[in-house]
Amino acid sequence: MDIYSGHINKLIEELSRLPGVGAKSAQRLAFHIINMPEDEVERLANTMVEARGHIHYCKSCFTLTDEEICPICRDEKRNHKVIMVVEQTQDLAAYEKTGKYEGVYHVLHGAISPMLGIGPSDIKLKELIKRLEGDVDEVIIATNSNLEGETTAMYISKMIKPTGIKVTRIASGVPVGGDLEYIDEVTLLRALEGRTEL
Repeated sequence: MDIYSGHINKLIEELSRLPGVGAKSAQRLAFHIINMPEDEVERLANTMVEARGHIHYCKSCFTLTDEEICPICRDEKRNHKVIMVVEQTQDLAAYEKTGKYEGVYHVLHGAISPMLGIGPSDIKLKELIKRLEGDVDEVIIATNSNLEGETTAMYISKMIKPTGIKVTRIASGVPVGGDLEYIDEVTLLRALEGRTEL
């Protein structure tokens, strides 16, 4: 038996599809939205629609941005000869919070996972290799410390080694199986400083 009317149920159902939002959280959010002033609900809805319509990949590093080139890639003070390879934009954001990394990034938007049918051509690896044709001294591989992240790291290392560019991997201050976006800044900084050459 449905407790709520169709519109409330539909709102709860849509909200529960968001990552990390269970049935109870979706219900709480739904009632919060219903009780918000109408202009605030419109502003929230419009913001989501505008974000979805205007956000795309940076032409250089492939992070999400609403500009052609993201602010990090445009920053001339950054060391463009050092590229840190991460799986997702959230991982980039986690490293930026440390305030200590001065290079640039490359976002893969995934990791190699034969079990899930994700191969090298399904992530932004071709784009990374193209970037290495420029003046690059080091590639830091900062993929997650799980099976997919390690597989991706080894694949990238084997691709880059013949070019003579230095390839390093973040140290294991990051726990195995841990996702970078959930790890504190101090641990991330130690992992960066303790990276090893592959």
